[in-house]
Amino acid sequence: MKGFDPRWKDFPDFIIGITKEIWEDRGIATLRRYYAPDIVVRSPGSVIVGNEGVIAATSATLAEFPDRRLFGEDVIWCGTPEAGMLSSHRILSTATHSGDGVYGKATGQNLAYRIIADCHAIDNCIDDEWLIRDQGAIVRQLGWEPAAFARDLITREGGADSCVKPFTPAIDRPGPYTGTGNDNEWGERYAATLTRIMRADLAVIPAEYDRACELNYPGSASGRSHEDADRFWVALRSAFPAATFKIEHRIGRDDPLMPPRAAIRWSLSGKHDGWGAFGQPTGADVHVMGAAHAEFGPWGLRREYVLYDETAIWKQILLQTG
Repeated sequence: MKGFDPRWKDFPDFIIGITKEIWEDRGIATLRRYYAPDIVVRSPGSVIVGNEGVIAATSATLAEFPDRRLFGEDVIWCGTPEAGMLSSHRILSTATHSGDGVYGKATGQNLAYRIIADCHAIDNCIDDEWLIRDQGAIVRQLGWEPAAFARDLITREGGADSCVKPFTPAIDRPGPYTGTGNDNEWGERYAATLTRIMRADLAVIPAEYDRACELNYPGSASGRSHEDADRFWVALRSAFPAATFKIEHRIGRDDPLMPPRAAIRWSLSGKHDGWGAFGQPTGADVHVMGAAHAEFGPWGLRREYVLYDETAIWKQILLQTG
């Protein structure tokens, strides 16, 4: 781990370790050390530039969820310490809604939801990030539907002209990381599977997914086997039937004591002009930032974890349709 503190035994240890140090050990100030001063953090709901903005957002989250814990389920990564490394970190987070904040008045509700964070790091410092939280799971556990929450949030942020704008490529800011991942066979296989699904070649699901596969989707939805995978992907694609699907980043890994894995960051850009996961077509221009992890076994894809932010998609739709 050239350039990194010797206390980290490897890159996953660094990613999981600093996450705990920042959030659970209350080392918020360490973000000035672990995050570059001009870092760009993209999430479906916004773009933050600079570690001071990250510190402010982290503090606000902890004020609302003071007992938040982040369990690192996996880190799928590529690169080298010398050139820089990109991690795709899948987290299961638990928290109690104990304070007032962006999710409204404190409810005392216990939450559990997933996050996937793609971070580029070099010399013991993260300098580029893509972050997707399962906001649909969060707001449902707090008693909201994602569309209603997005509508209320627009109002609380001052209306359509003043509210925080969701992420689209038009407001992206360039960062130092320009890589697209690695050429490992498992990343290539999963990317090819998703590409075929998005081309309406749904026969790829029974061909590539284990019949007993475990599935984890936005809104803390879970499923099993080919029918549930088909239902999820068709509902998403049919809402944006002419949208452009793009593989933004691809990683495959083979590691001891782990199944072969893949991490894909992907996007859909186009009009909401079909019936599907987002109701009646509106014609709104929408950008979906998505992330997915997959684990493979002897009969194909055994576990799949997919995230996108339903509230950010609804916010884009509502901002264009009223």
